Amino acid sequence: MSNLTLENVTYTYKNAKKAAVSGVSCTFEEGKVYAIVGPSGSGKSTLLSLLAGLDLPTDGVVAFDGDSLAGLNLDRYRRESISMIFQAFHLFPLLTVMENVCFPMELCGVMPKDAKPRAQALLEGVGITKEQMNRFPSKLSGGERQRVAIARSLASSAKIILGDEPTGNLDGANTQNIIEILCSLAHDKGYCVIIVTHDLEVADAADVALRMRDGQLRDGLIDKSRF
Repeated sequence: MSNLTLENVTYTYKNAKKAAVSGVSCTFEEGKVYAIVGPSGSGKSTLLSLLAGLDLPTDGVVAFDGDSLAGLNLDRYRRESISMIFQAFHLFPLLTVMENVCFPMELCGVMPKDAKPRAQALLEGVGITKEQMNRFPSKLSGGERQRVAIARSLASSAKIILGDEPTGNLDGANTQNIIEILCSLAHDKGYCVIIVTHDLEVADAADVALRMRDGQLRDGLIDKSRF
């Protein structure tokens, strides 16, 4: 089982007087959707960067399956162990939908002839049609582009999905669709889904909500299975 653990993690930006993340301890497990909520500047995005291995903590330990990220090959960690979904989609504009999803597999050494059928299955799994697979991202709606981004995040062997405001650019109907897809990935396929969000609808659908303020988990973990 893949999991991410933070042990008394603190992160301070260079020349900053105050820590962006301060003394955070938490464990994220497979099979659950986590929402990290809080006001702007509370430390949510910094925490996500630490989980993604884009930064290492000033103090404390971020560990993947018991191994500190400080001792791992972080390029390989980001390529094989975690995947990310962004508010702005970040699809390659000059690649077709199919090519966007094939790309991370080919980056990991999968031959194009083997990548394409897997990409097609992933895209069909999030509701993208064969005709849409041949389009460029600019020819899709926002909700369709986010579904493509989710399919791309599944193209690697990673079981941990990090979402940075993945519903931020979507309307209500598309937000609900993306929430349902992410919850299904966690509950039916065992992914660990961690979402930074301002969207209370996302937080309400999550299994566990973490509330950040001033770099700390003020309320700790709120496990809604208890209620």
